[in-house]
Amino acid sequence: MKDTFEPTVHKGTCSYCGDAQVNHRLAYIENLVSSTVDSHMVQMTTHAPKFLKDFAGFVPIALFKLLVALRLAKFSSDIDKARSFRSRIIWEEAKKRGIHMEQVILGNKALDWYRAKINGETIYFESIPIQPEFLDFKKDWDSKTVLKKELSKHNIPVPKYMTISPLRVRNLKTIFEKFTPPVIVKPQLGSRGRHTIININTLEHFKEAVGIANQIASHLVVEEHLNGSVCRATLVGGVLAGFYRGNAPAIIGDGVKTIRELIEEKDNNRSDRVQAVRHGEELHNHIARMGYSLDDVLPDQTLLTLTHRNGRLFGGTTSEMINDLNPSFIPILEKAAKVVGLSVVGFDCIIPDPTKDESTQRWGIIECNTLPFIDLHYFALEGKPRNIAGMIWDLWK
Repeated sequence: MKDTFEPTVHKGTCSYCGDAQVNHRLAYIENLVSSTVDSHMVQMTTHAPKFLKDFAGFVPIALFKLLVALRLAKFSSDIDKARSFRSRIIWEEAKKRGIHMEQVILGNKALDWYRAKINGETIYFESIPIQPEFLDFKKDWDSKTVLKKELSKHNIPVPKYMTISPLRVRNLKTIFEKFTPPVIVKPQLGSRGRHTIININTLEHFKEAVGIANQIASHLVVEEHLNGSVCRATLVGGVLAGFYRGNAPAIIGDGVKTIRELIEEKDNNRSDRVQAVRHGEELHNHIARMGYSLDDVLPDQTLLTLTHRNGRLFGGTTSEMINDLNPSFIPILEKAAKVVGLSVVGFDCIIPDPTKDESTQRWGIIECNTLPFIDLHYFALEGKPRNIAGMIWDLWK
């Protein structure tokens, strides 16, 4: 399938947003509201009577039907309008199984909302068809601090962390001194690595990182810097369904060429499926935190990563490696899925070597994705694709 949905970054955009550009001011306001309200809303809905939960689930369906009746919206069966690879994969699998699926079109805009008829019932869903009984979250699992706190209670590995709220920004020196550098700063809510800064070793760089993350988020997280690859473990029905490993783009010095020349050489020899390394403020600051500039000669045999972002969209590598994953990780990941109580979930982990026993290395789960990008397991550079969409539809049997 052609990668028609893969995003690109254009001139004039924010390099810290990467491939997921957002309006900084609006993102900050949304983050402020979500960080303040979401956890309380989750608690309220968890303890709400069943009839209120049923009513809440009925509202979007009724709204869609009303908009269609008013001819402000319609349902389309054109799969080429799917908003993401994640949704398209779900749609293609539905067609294979004879499940009729349609997309909500509001005016001229295709939304990432769909309906499908299965087992004689019409269901409405956002991108992934999650069974209704799993839509009531016990906690705000998208919050990086909430997730780590709960997983820690069950002795599931997570990095050391601390929240930086607007009231604690004045205490950055005290917070920084509680960690052994390097550390990472990131928004408490959000995904796609937006405004995440890694490999912070000094208080000066820590303050700069907080300023960058604060551009789109009011509440931040500082956590210890785990070494390793960023891996995505996707679980369906509590069972590990796919394990994806992404590596950031990196260069190795020869003692002769500059970093700029090594990057150019790397880009000239890349696969057609791998995008070029992205130049911009983020790249410059990333290598500066490791003591280099683009025009420095990289010492012989020195490995230098070029971004915290992993995968082929940023010049890195990807692999689907569930068959090579050390079995010691599986019960821990499945235990984590049981803790969050989600039928479909993606855990982001940082692991030095997924092929070795988990007890021999420092690793941890860093984030939870309640609507995971299952397409990661289909388009990796290496490894056999996993039919995650089929496993999801199987849950409806």
